[in-house]
Amino acid sequence: MTDFDDRLNAGWWALRIGLGAGPIITGIDKYFNKLTDWGMYLSPVVTKVVPVNATTFMHAVGVIEIIAGVMVLSRWTRLGSYIVMLWLLGIAVNLLATGMFYDLAMRDVEIAIGAFALSQLTAVREAQATARP
Repeated sequence: MTDFDDRLNAGWWALRIGLGAGPIITGIDKYFNKLTDWGMYLSPVVTKVVPVNATTFMHAVGVIEIIAGVMVLSRWTRLGSYIVMLWLLGIAVNLLATGMFYDLAMRDVEIAIGAFALSQLTAVREAQATARP
């Protein structure tokens, strides 16, 4: 079996770094609100359903994002990218439920597609690595 194509390898690294670092950065920022006030993106439906206040909920969200980002950057890239993909789709649904932020919801769906692409590229890389003599 041949080595992973250099062009695909560059794309894999770009997706891996971006989809790993992005959730870590935004997850950490859930505690500081320097990038934005994250609570404003929380759907009123969610605030009624979850048994904690919005700030506590966003802190929990931050922890999950950090873990997902670390997984993407670790040897669990494929699993982490699936988690990031599902997480982003969940965020898109939340944004749609606010009745606003449709542009951000669309952006998150597009990034989720990138996370899916990373999972598929990782599967090919892993298959080639195990097929080598």
